[in-house]
Amino acid sequence: MAGKITKRTVDGLASGKTVWDGELRGFGIRRQKDAVPVYVVYFRVGGGRKAPQRFLTIGKHGSPWTPDTARARAEVVLREAKIGNDPAKALEAARAVPTVSAMCDAYLLAVPTLVLPGKGRPKKARSIETDRSNIERHIKPLLGTKRANEVRKLDVERMQRDIAAGKTKMRAKTKPRGVANVTGGRGIAARVVAVLGGIYTWAVREGIVTENPGRGVTLFKGEKKERFLSGDELRRLGGAFDAAESDWNEWQKRCAMAIAAKKPQPPKAGENPIAIAALRLLVLTGARKMEILGLQWSWVDMERGVIRLPDSKTGAKTIPLGAPALKVLQSIPRIAKNPHVFVGDKEGAHMVGLPHIWERLKERAGLADVRIHDLRHSFASGAVMAGDSLFLVGKMLGHATTATTEKYAHIGYDPLHAAMDRHARRIDAALSGKMANILPIKKG
Repeated sequence: MAGKITKRTVDGLASGKTVWDGELRGFGIRRQKDAVPVYVVYFRVGGGRKAPQRFLTIGKHGSPWTPDTARARAEVVLREAKIGNDPAKALEAARAVPTVSAMCDAYLLAVPTLVLPGKGRPKKARSIETDRSNIERHIKPLLGTKRANEVRKLDVERMQRDIAAGKTKMRAKTKPRGVANVTGGRGIAARVVAVLGGIYTWAVREGIVTENPGRGVTLFKGEKKERFLSGDELRRLGGAFDAAESDWNEWQKRCAMAIAAKKPQPPKAGENPIAIAALRLLVLTGARKMEILGLQWSWVDMERGVIRLPDSKTGAKTIPLGAPALKVLQSIPRIAKNPHVFVGDKEGAHMVGLPHIWERLKERAGLADVRIHDLRHSFASGAVMAGDSLFLVGKMLGHATTATTEKYAHIGYDPLHAAMDRHARRIDAALSGKMANILPIKKG
């Protein structure tokens, strides 16, 4: 067994030889009769010596297979095999004119290492899980038993109509205590068709089928759910934040008194101020929910007033912070051995359950139809109405305007900070029910 397989290993591989990787057990490369070297992976399905052995060919050396991409695929195969899945069987079934269900399983095995056209990176894990959900809850129930090469455009159009009509509607168990309400609708129907089209595009490239039946299908247009908060609604939301935080602090005092008097603790009241701080930061920055909940202190630069996310939905991202947002961050205590700004109940984890807290707070504010993501919409619309250019608003929100993520350095810090600070102060004033006193940022 040699060290880690590299390009030099491939170039020096003699005919008839096989070299196994010294770091990833089961991953290797072999060359037969002066042919192009082929990446392979050996594994057992499940655990123990009696587990069945499998030998899977990943692909020939050359685009898209390099030592790094082949190793990444081998890691996926070995991970699946360890939990009892048989990647070799899935791929074998897929190559033998599979059912739509088998083709989808093979796609899910391959997708973690597939580079997205125009983006230069694979799909993110959350996107893959969304694909998996759409496959299991919509595609398989409606088309899973059909042979992949027998599906026609008419079948895909019928699937879209059935999903929109709620034919796949159900309650699905997710976690030990979790339940997902699977609904229909035109929007989800169009997204599922797009997912199926992407799977067929991959299948055509792999030689599993010759045609993509999703090509040319007219997608339904979903109902637009954009909702913007008015100044009065922001004031009500700010009042709900303040009242819930006050109730929480009062409840904490009563709990302390009850403990001291050895009496039962009073019923919980209000909301955790840390959760409210997370919601305030969402309102004041227009950031996405997981960008804030997953935020780590090492990504926050208080001196320069920015958050530098190493990754986001659109890649690495810089979020400039206005004075009110900085004030929120300064109010949050740092917890030892937890890198996150908004800590959860588990050691080292970030907060979870914010949507449930939001549901209670928005009811308190009389904003029953407002989603957490609408806070981002409100930030954007408010900035545009305040006179900020679409370019500046896009920079504040981290929108990608080209195939690759546009870097924050493309715009000077002063105008971007001025716009962010001005808008954050306006929102902060609305939350407090006060008039905003806008002051320019001083250079230096």
